[in-house]
Amino acid sequence: MTTTTQTSEHLQKLGLGRSLTNGMRRAMERDPKVVLIGEDIGKLGGVFRITEGLQKDFGEERVIDSPLAESGIVGTAVGMAMRGYRPVCEIQFDGFVYPAFDQIVCQVAKMHARSLGALKMPIVIRLPFGGGIGSPEHHSESPEAYFAHTAGLRVVSCSNPEDAFWMIQQAIECDDPVIFMEPKRRYHDRAEYDPTATEAPRGLFEAAVVREGTDVTLLGYGPVVKTMIESANAAAQDGTSIEVIDLRSLSPLPIDTISESVRKTGRLVVVHEASTFLAMGAEIAAQVTEQCFYHLEAPVVRVGGANIPYPPSRVEEEFLPDLDRILDGVDRALAY
Repeated sequence: MTTTTQTSEHLQKLGLGRSLTNGMRRAMERDPKVVLIGEDIGKLGGVFRITEGLQKDFGEERVIDSPLAESGIVGTAVGMAMRGYRPVCEIQFDGFVYPAFDQIVCQVAKMHARSLGALKMPIVIRLPFGGGIGSPEHHSESPEAYFAHTAGLRVVSCSNPEDAFWMIQQAIECDDPVIFMEPKRRYHDRAEYDPTATEAPRGLFEAAVVREGTDVTLLGYGPVVKTMIESANAAAQDGTSIEVIDLRSLSPLPIDTISESVRKTGRLVVVHEASTFLAMGAEIAAQVTEQCFYHLEAPVVRVGGANIPYPPSRVEEEFLPDLDRILDGVDRALAY
């Protein structure tokens, strides 16, 4: 992919949720084999209204309202993929994905290898994840490490409207199954980009350096990227230069971009909402230690949730990484 040249007359300020809608619309216009399936995604437009208007424009055969059965949604998608379609499944909330876990791990992830390459699984499973919206149990979780651990799956997460617009299209075009993690707390965040452009700024599995820095590398994905940028801006007022990386791809892991930054700064702080125990930060810390051992000035610091069930909404802000906790992690890395 080559970088898009944006012209001011085409720039629009759009929300992340609406950008996903526009990206799916473009994919459906381009390829009649792209179909959407999920609970209430048709007439209602989905619980977050991400598919709003698509059934009206493309019909009930391409935007399919399913029963309340996640295993059925994904199982149907497996059969459709075998027949040459490119199904896009919506799971309403992160905690609802577990009834489909067997289908995803035992069928979706393994079918290509099981068939010795004869069958492809071009399935996208859209999964709103993370906290910050005050929801009840099962509605705010961070299950990304389960899927990143599973060979045969691609796992990506957008953090801003432009990436949402392009990454959903790239995921739909991918011949491998993609778990598409959407930061639900950021659906209404708006940013300016050119939705008429014809080429994406970067590939689906590439990380993005969103802020240059020299003192410490701050790495995260999805909902925490905005908080990391705010933390870096606050640290700059005290003379600390933080490089911020949006991971974007959890599997495959864009380790080269991470290692290049760490070799420059000598320090790494990894941030995610999930518990730090056996999470993405642990794998990143291990790989960075292996590749950058003689460049590290401090151990890799992880900032994330506690190893407990996701707390009630009234105290979730105590659980989620915020600016103060991120800056504390930066201070620990710098003080070592």
